[in-house]
Amino acid sequence: MSGALAEGSAYLSGQTSAFLNFCRIEKGLSTNSIAAYSADLSRFVTFAGEIQDFPGVVEIRRYIDHLYETGLSNRSVGRHLTTLRNFYGFLLREGKVQTDPTEHLHTPRQWQTIPKYLNLEEINRIIQAPDLTKPVGLRDRAMMELLYASGLRVSELCKLGIGDLDLNYQVLRTTGKGNKQRLVPVGKAAILAVSPYLETGRPALLKGRASRYLFVTARGGCLTRQGFWKLLAGYGRKAGIFHGLTPHVLRHSFATHLLEGGADLRSVQVMLGHADISTTQIYTHVLRSRLRSTVEKHHPRA
Repeated sequence: MSGALAEGSAYLSGQTSAFLNFCRIEKGLSTNSIAAYSADLSRFVTFAGEIQDFPGVVEIRRYIDHLYETGLSNRSVGRHLTTLRNFYGFLLREGKVQTDPTEHLHTPRQWQTIPKYLNLEEINRIIQAPDLTKPVGLRDRAMMELLYASGLRVSELCKLGIGDLDLNYQVLRTTGKGNKQRLVPVGKAAILAVSPYLETGRPALLKGRASRYLFVTARGGCLTRQGFWKLLAGYGRKAGIFHGLTPHVLRHSFATHLLEGGADLRSVQVMLGHADISTTQIYTHVLRSRLRSTVEKHHPRA
């Protein structure tokens, strides 16, 4: 790109705003995804301001080196590079650039790590931690049971509407990334936990107020994902589980236990709301262990 439009970070900043609007309106990305893109691009614009030029291949390579120098991991640098690829892909489609300078940049190699998950005994301990004599205890038990039963993201769990869960058919409807809706079956244990919350816990918290959300606070509002993170960590300490307990650990536990029980990877992908099965393949450690047990159990010379 050449000319006045290509000079300085002011033009770049304007294009990042256009890109974020595109992601919000056209692609329907979640608030969290938009915030992540915005943070990455803000950092990029700041760096571009220092070089006083619209970034090309050389400048982007310098930027990637700069990210490494600040101590970011391969995974974090890879995420920044993905943001830049999406951004420059947008610029190319809009005719703002003639070539994509990120096209030939290699994504940093990321060692695949096995997701943290709880065993069944730990799941039982954490779920039994809330005090069921209190409305918040009924709510928290219901939330943990539902999270483990469905594998929802914490943001999906907190945004569930009162009409999104069908107790009779034991299924819930949720809206995930990219505004994509999916139906997820829910087990009996979760239904049995949600029912008393709906009968007594939720009305006690609302005190006559109306709310479209399934899980509410004492003020009648929607429980935030940060709030749920904090209460889950508290229950983890109460149950003696200290190793990085987060809502995502329960999501990983859901997927891992399904695969251990014989579910196929494609079904787990659908229930988790992964757009690409390659994302679900982080759970192949379960499939590998099942292959070994299958051979040991069924091969005549095992």
